[in-house]
Amino acid sequence: MLLTVDIGNTNITMGLIDRNCHIAGTFRVTTKAQRTSDEYGIHLLEFCRISNVPISQVEDVIISSVVPKVMHSFTNSIRKYLHKEPVIVGPGIKTGVSIKTDFPKEVGADKIVDAAAVYHLHGGNAIIIDFGTATTFDYINEKGEFLYNVIMPGMEIGAQALWQQAAKLPEIEIVKPASILGKNTDSSMRAGVVYGYIGSTEYIVRKMKEEIGRDDIRVYATGGLGRVIYNETDIIDEYDPDLAFKGMKIIYEKNRGR
Repeated sequence: MLLTVDIGNTNITMGLIDRNCHIAGTFRVTTKAQRTSDEYGIHLLEFCRISNVPISQVEDVIISSVVPKVMHSFTNSIRKYLHKEPVIVGPGIKTGVSIKTDFPKEVGADKIVDAAAVYHLHGGNAIIIDFGTATTFDYINEKGEFLYNVIMPGMEIGAQALWQQAAKLPEIEIVKPASILGKNTDSSMRAGVVYGYIGSTEYIVRKMKEEIGRDDIRVYATGGLGRVIYNETDIIDEYDPDLAFKGMKIIYEKNRGR
């Protein structure tokens, strides 16, 4: 069993995945730089317990992180509680993906694992949308070349800006309202956030296809709020909440695979 860890700006998501790419369990905790290795260790042990996976069955660990401040405590928790030296997605790691942007070092590990998953599972020529703290749109071609990306504020960031910057607007839960025609502040804000984001997503995808010059590009989505958008548009071909876990497994096999 491989433990895959995706450390993002808002959450740390963990997945246990077997050799047949079956997800045995997932776990999510908030990302807090001030946590100790023991606190993370308790989360690791609890995750294995509720997934019915004994520690002895965790063969190895791979981490994708965009939060450097968390790495010291988290990697130490793995050494202390799981007795493993984790593989870190970063420089020197074989991914099967070639970064062809102007500044390859600027491309985060989260983008690389998603791209590796889509390229190896679906063959490339794809736009990958990751609905996270920021929402990213990345294009990878049939050669496994990561060529273009678009970054916009995530849905939660946009909603928070509303109630934090406008004194009379309340905090809302991000769910699709019954209609775009809001008749109160709450439903009006939800309509603006959700439908506005659907429209932004559709326009960016169409514009990327137009400028790339291909209309046969498939679109894959992932990320916590991705399902909200996927259910409301035909522009996304497939939603996979476990895309990062699958990408990390592929990368792991290229580096320490059995």
